[in-house]
Amino acid sequence: MKILSYLLAYRRFLLIVLTPLLLLPLPLIIKTKEAECAYTLFVVAIFWLTEALPLAVSALLPAFMFPLFGIMESKEVASAYFKDFHLLLIGVICLATSIEKWNFHKRVALRMVMLVGVNPAWLTLGFMVSCAFLSMWLSNTSAAAMVMPIVEAVAQQIIRAEGEADALEMSCSNGSINPALELDGRHAVQFLIEYLFITIHTVVFPDMTMTWVVLCAQSKRKMKKKRNSKLSDSSGTSLIPIFVLDETKSREDKYSGVFKVMCLCVAYSATIGGLTTITGTSTNLIFAEHFNTRYPACQCINFGSWFILSIPITVVILLLSWVWLQWLFLGFDFKNMVKCGKKKTAREEASAQVIQNEYKKLGPMSYPEIVTFVLFILMTLLWFTREPGFIPGWSSLFPKYKGYATDSTTALVIGLLFFIIPAKTLSRTSNGENTVFGYTPLITWKEFQSCMPWEIAILVGGGFALADGCEVSKLSEWVASKLTPLGSLPLWSVILISCLIVTSVTEVASNPATITIFLPILSPLAEAIHVNPLFILLPATFCLFLLPVANPANAIVFSYGHLTVMDMVKAGLGINIIGVAVVMLAIMTWIVPIFDLYTYPSWA
Repeated sequence: MKILSYLLAYRRFLLIVLTPLLLLPLPLIIKTKEAECAYTLFVVAIFWLTEALPLAVSALLPAFMFPLFGIMESKEVASAYFKDFHLLLIGVICLATSIEKWNFHKRVALRMVMLVGVNPAWLTLGFMVSCAFLSMWLSNTSAAAMVMPIVEAVAQQIIRAEGEADALEMSCSNGSINPALELDGRHAVQFLIEYLFITIHTVVFPDMTMTWVVLCAQSKRKMKKKRNSKLSDSSGTSLIPIFVLDETKSREDKYSGVFKVMCLCVAYSATIGGLTTITGTSTNLIFAEHFNTRYPACQCINFGSWFILSIPITVVILLLSWVWLQWLFLGFDFKNMVKCGKKKTAREEASAQVIQNEYKKLGPMSYPEIVTFVLFILMTLLWFTREPGFIPGWSSLFPKYKGYATDSTTALVIGLLFFIIPAKTLSRTSNGENTVFGYTPLITWKEFQSCMPWEIAILVGGGFALADGCEVSKLSEWVASKLTPLGSLPLWSVILISCLIVTSVTEVASNPATITIFLPILSPLAEAIHVNPLFILLPATFCLFLLPVANPANAIVFSYGHLTVMDMVKAGLGINIIGVAVVMLAIMTWIVPIFDLYTYPSWA
């Protein structure tokens, strides 16, 4: 047993040591550049999948293994670790830092929830839409971390409000003349004790109120049911229990379902929203950089084209996921959900009150928020209008330098402004004099550093280095030759198999690591079977978002304690199926004319 405990304690160390040793016969026996590159690829992939080493540390292995094997020179490998992707990431993080620093994201989320109303179903949809919108521009983790406290406050207020409503209803019933209660004075005493008990706990122990309110309210409802049916024993005493455990459990299950739906809607909408924009998550950026580097003549993947192809997928998956979560935990009562003029319940009133109070705390929009919003709109417009496709974009103003400006150019220009524009303006005092503040920009370098995902930046660089090594060593050509028999299968089955394999790997590995491993494999596959590479690469990229077990956004939501592992498994299974079905539908229908997918391109 001691040996086993030692092995478990040092399992990561043993994995780090044994993996290179066990794979060492590959380059020693098969003395080719392809085998040496494959050895490096396997070692890095195993370390990424198991996270025996930090992802960024594992990504640095090609930097010294490729020069030692004679595959690439050190300076060539080093150049792969900083690409156009990193400049785009820096610009986007500047925007995200300012949004989070000045609480502009919270204002957007609360405003969206206020617009959809407080009906439980619509409230859930409001949280999903707001969280998805935020994750389009911020990281999924930041979006979930910002929305979850609001969800928690609303959920707790719902419990308290309904408990108070039940207590009020019970007290009103006790104060009325009721012949059935007059049959036995003990019932009046019983309810008086219950009412006093609730009142004392409401004042002294407010956090404990809900449990006892629910129990006593169920007692009152049970008494009313017995009274109407005139059930009594032979002595004339009504058979009414004080605490009805079955009904209490039903009420607690009801609240539990509300909590679960609200939490899961945040977890999955944060992930789904990242699909929409090319800057929404690191996985999209990794795909775009890999594709544009491998196929530089294409120039078809940019912010605008990605948004056009992904927005229908995001909207459909988001709506179907909302319906699925509602049906799974609460039941989907569509008739009552869309009923107009219905009086708000205690739950809805409580939700509206919490959201309005949170929004009022923010006050009017501050100067830094306004500047951040203007720069956000400007960055988005410049991204969309660079090369919109149907009309000449602003890049056509520089005909001599066609293709020089990319989305990273826009991101860096706007990102630089966040370090220049002052965060405070001159304020006028009551005497009419201006108060001068010290110059402080909208964001500082320290604030930017705290938000910059350096691990992802190095991880992506390692992926580019591996891709370059596969090209130089001819490993990608060897893989393509072995995958040629897949060309005999129907195209839809090849796409489906690729999606399922990638989705399965994301259950045990992070999304960036998974996409970095598979893109250099799937690209030669598409070329080998003579299919437009976008036909296979796009679905595989989209399917990375369906149920990532290592997703930090899921971990944040899970930490609130309202969910079990089985809850996430049940919900995630349905969303997995929905996601694969929608992606397959999209890639076979509306995405086809956007990129002319059925034609094998000259740039491949």
